[in-house]
This record gives sequence, structure tokens and C-alpha cells, in this order.
Amino acid sequence: MLRPIALAIMSVVLTVPAPLTAAPAKGPAKLTEAQAQREKRLEWFHEAKFGLFINWGLYSVPAGEWKGKQIPWIGEWIMYSAKIPVKEYEQLAGQFHPTRFDAEEWVRLAKDSGMKYLVFDCKHHDGFAMYRSKVSKYNVHDATPWKRDPMKELAEACKKHDIKLCFYYSQATDWHEPNGAGNNWDFPPNEEKDFDQYLRDKSLPQVEELLRNYGPIGLIWFDVPRLMNAERCKRFTDLVRSIQPNTLVNSRLGQGSDFDYQSMGDNEIPHTVRPGAWETAATINDTWGYKKNDHHWKSPADITFKLVNITSKGGNYLLNVGPDADGVIPRPSQDILRRVGRWLAVHGEAVYGAGPTPFGPELGSPIPGKKDRRGRPAFAIKKDWRATTKPGKLYLHLFTWPQDTFELDGLKQQVARAYWLSDPDRKPVTFTQSGQKLTIQLPEKPLDEIASVLCLELEPEAKGN
Repeated sequence: MLRPIALAIMSVVLTVPAPLTAAPAKGPAKLTEAQAQREKRLEWFHEAKFGLFINWGLYSVPAGEWKGKQIPWIGEWIMYSAKIPVKEYEQLAGQFHPTRFDAEEWVRLAKDSGMKYLVFDCKHHDGFAMYRSKVSKYNVHDATPWKRDPMKELAEACKKHDIKLCFYYSQATDWHEPNGAGNNWDFPPNEEKDFDQYLRDKSLPQVEELLRNYGPIGLIWFDVPRLMNAERCKRFTDLVRSIQPNTLVNSRLGQGSDFDYQSMGDNEIPHTVRPGAWETAATINDTWGYKKNDHHWKSPADITFKLVNITSKGGNYLLNVGPDADGVIPRPSQDILRRVGRWLAVHGEAVYGAGPTPFGPELGSPIPGKKDRRGRPAFAIKKDWRATTKPGKLYLHLFTWPQDTFELDGLKQQVARAYWLSDPDRKPVTFTQSGQKLTIQLPEKPLDEIASVLCLELEPEAKGN
């Protein structure tokens, strides 16, 4: 179901104390060599904005149930949630035979959805490698009757369709290994483990395999950095930089400063513009790995709003799907994503490579005296509209529809021209501008049921402003 369009008579007035500028905020006067290299690595990431996350593994076989009981929480954590012994969990490998897996279909879904990169779960916390690994026989090729390497097939399909190939790897938490972090029902507690043996003999060698065997890697999505001090993190970043120096590393590797971008908390979207490179990884329902009873799908309108909301704050949106044990991405996920893709096919100019809002009040405001579940100030999120920018252009994304006019106050640059992105002829839209106030004449109905996007082409800012 699409988000309903509000038809109340209204106008939007925004006070902006600072001038609107089309160019990004000025950075340091001179970047260090390391900073310059990082900025170069991040160029594709800032352009991409939207990626597909795929969590798939042995956990898709139980699909949220164990021994006839539904197991609470997210699907890929079932081994932990149900405290399944290693020897029992290993038996799932013999049942894993996803004959309907088609890498081409998965990558085409990413393409159709307007996504620019794909992050594949090569090893989650259960320790099972979803690629052909020589480091450990506990992998999808050697331990299952399927005998295929989905990472290899995805690499070929991503290259064909110009999707940036990336991978997820749980570098520290590994419930299958005696010295991996996290499993205290089969093995001793973390503080009694030889964690460096695990890093030396499994984790680092598997990351090296993935970097060497599948072509260029856009980024590595590390996760849950238990026991990962700065020295241990440096082993990973040194490895990555030595093999593929252009590969991005996310902040969930652990301690230290040699990561390229910040991973927000799961499904976490900041309330305001956030400087630097960052990304929100999020679910399309409630879980990451497949759970057969989770049908709480987010709507295309909600997904589109989140994408624009994140872009307007300077970030990227990595949206997850959880294929089933047959290798099929659930049909609702596909339908939702392709609807978002159709919106992006028309309005993508206002998202890909776009900078954050020059305003801010349209995002919402703190609620006095209230805290969220983490003890931070609660925030009232506004969902009427968002703004994104490119040099010389301001894009207004209208999610609810003001009747007759839309008013913007605080715009110091002159508007040269206005038009709807959905209009192939780019016919001029009528507006008036008096001082810092812009009034835009609107048609009777929205041009898109999800969001209509107006492009304002701006005159160069007058010197001295």
C-alpha cells in the first residue's frame, strides 16, 4: 500500500539563517595524503547512494524455526538465539541445495531497483562461508550438495550489469570456531579464547581469499567487532590496502581510525545532516536473514522516503533482502524494490551524487523533555518534504501535496528556472521570488503518487553573500 497523499490546503514556510550555496561545504585547506586517498576511494560511494544488501546462508533453512518452535529475533541469529550446538547446526549444510538461485536475477533486481552496489554476505556469525574457501571446508561448495560458488556467479553478473560488487564478512564473531568470539554454549567464554589464533588461521586468510579471487571489490562490510582492538583492526586494513587499495572499509571493523565511512546502527537514520561519509543499513521487513513468518514489509513510499531522507542528510542507504533456502528473494521484496526503481528512473537525478539539504528545519525538531530508548532527545520527524542539492541546482521532494502553492523562505540565491523532473519536456513552472521568499505555483494534483520532485536552477550566488 502506498503512503497516502495529503490534500489539505497548506503552504510551507521555512526560515533559513544561512545562505543557500550549491557547492559543498569547504573542507580542510590541504588534505593529508591519507585523507586525499580516502576521498578518492569514496567518489563512487558518494555517487551511488543506494545499495542492495543480501543476507543469505544456512540460517535460511530453518527460516526462523527450530525443532518445531518459532525462535524470537532476527533470522540469521537463530544459532545464537536457540543456542544450537555446532554439531547440530552443521547438519543444515546437508540440506542446503538452492536449485532456484540465479545470480543474474539477483543482480537484475538490484539494477531494476536503481541500486548501484551489492553487498553479499560471504560469512555471517554462524561461521559458514558462502563462497568456495580453501581456508575452511565449512563452506557452501565443499559442505553442501549444491557444490557451487554464488560469490563467483554474482561477481560475473555484477560486472555484466555495472553493479559494484562488495561483501559482508563477520571478522570477529564466529559461533562455529572454538576461538571465534560469541559462542559460550559450546566453547569457553571470550576471555579464555585464543582469539588471535582464530584471526590468524581463519578470518584474515578468508578476507584475503575474497580480495584476491573475485575481481575489484567496492567495499568490505565488517560487523560486530568483539575483541577487535586497534592492533587487530590494523591487520585487516593493512591486508586490504596491500591487495585492493581502492576498497572501502566500514567503521564496524573496530577500534582505530583507518576506516573509510561510518556505519550507522541497524535501521538507524540520523535526525540531522551528518558530515563525512556514512551509510544506513536497513531491513525491508523486520529481519535480515529469511524468516518465513515475517511479512511486515515496508511500503515503496516508505522506502523511497527513507532513501531521500538519508540522501538529504548526506548518507547512503543499504537496503537488505533475505533470500529463502531455495535461493529466491521473496516476491514482496522484489515488487517493493522495483517500484522504488521506477520512481528513481524518473527522479534519480535528485538522488545519485546529490548533496545534503542546505536547510534543516524541514527534517524535524527535538521534542522537549522526551528521550528515546537510548536516552537521547526524542525527535519529531517531519515527512512533508526534503531537499537535495547539486552545483547550481536545488531539488524539492514533495511527499505530501500542498494545494495551490509551495512557499520557501530564506532562499538567498535567485532562481533562474523551475521544472518538474517527471516532465520530459521540462516546461517552466511558474514562481515568484521576492527577497528571500519563493512561491511556487502547483498543479491541482501531485505528479507522482510517491513524491513529486521540483528542480530549481539557481543563478550564481552574488559575491559578498
